[in-house]
Amino acid sequence: MNTQINKQNKKSTFPLYWKCQLSGWSLVSIYWAYTVYTRDNYGVWYTILNYVLDASIGIFLTHMYRELALKAGWKQLSIKKLLIRIVPIIIIFAVLYTLINNLKWHFFWTILIGEDKNILESLVFWDPIFITGLRLMSIWILAYHLYHYYQKEVVTAKENAQLTIIAKQAQLDNLSAQLNPHFLFNSLNSIKSLVIENPYTARRSIDLLSDLLRSSLYEKDKDFISIKEELSLVKDYIELEKMRFEERLQLDISIDKTLNKFKIPTLSIQLLVENAIKHGIDLIVKGGIINLTIKKEHNLVEIIVVNPGKIKSKKTTGLGIKNLQERLAIQYKNKATFSLVALNTNEVEAKITIPFTADENI
Repeated sequence: MNTQINKQNKKSTFPLYWKCQLSGWSLVSIYWAYTVYTRDNYGVWYTILNYVLDASIGIFLTHMYRELALKAGWKQLSIKKLLIRIVPIIIIFAVLYTLINNLKWHFFWTILIGEDKNILESLVFWDPIFITGLRLMSIWILAYHLYHYYQKEVVTAKENAQLTIIAKQAQLDNLSAQLNPHFLFNSLNSIKSLVIENPYTARRSIDLLSDLLRSSLYEKDKDFISIKEELSLVKDYIELEKMRFEERLQLDISIDKTLNKFKIPTLSIQLLVENAIKHGIDLIVKGGIINLTIKKEHNLVEIIVVNPGKIKSKKTTGLGIKNLQERLAIQYKNKATFSLVALNTNEVEAKITIPFTADENI
């Protein structure tokens, strides 16, 4: 029973590429088998041998092209750059197809049949074999790349759709966090107490709250934002929260200023700072300092938030962090990472690592 299941699994996992290779060239070679059997009177045995050789030649040459294309990374090229490469390659492979078939024909007639044939005359016999090779190589190579181009488009469309869903969810989570009653009541109560005592600070706090809520509503439509713009939002958020925490909350920022224009996923730093306050500063009576470091290490951009606190359980990683991880995975093709670790018994580090690119549009 287990043997039968294993056999079924092997059949089901047989690569599509080889299924197409074997079935495609087997079908194509039937035409020539029929031709040599009816026109050239090859006989059954010689016809079968010729059929196997024709299919093998086609599979060998096209598989050799596939290995070349994979090694050279041609599947990642644009259509224009790809065409520049495959047009001469098609001609070269058509020539190889012609030469191999002529050698097959020569050895067939000299070794198997026993006739006296000149090998040079056999090799220069190109019509119609070269045209056939040109047609077959063109069809196979173009079909191969069109299939992979289609697959890449399907994957890209799926990733974009998934990213849109995740991004929208992250935006809703962020908006919900900003609009939750606890946050609003604390902010409004702080503003209320300042209206008479310090009207200027009260007006400033209202502006900050307004800007923060506006950013939650309008920045959500951007997939990426420059670090400089993101830090501006973070500073407004910290200034507003300091009304509640006062000297218990401090933010220390260290940034490589050459990265000011580098773009990152929108509201990603703010999410880390919010978590640092929620799971760290808010739970400690004396509060503490949130250290935000943004630097370039080798070919990576590191965004590091260190805050006092502890990682109590896996629940510390909330929905917002999970969404951020998924956005990073999709937007940077699994080349970006997020980590949350305890540096010691009283400090937690959250780090985002993003590949550095000079292209601001990613």
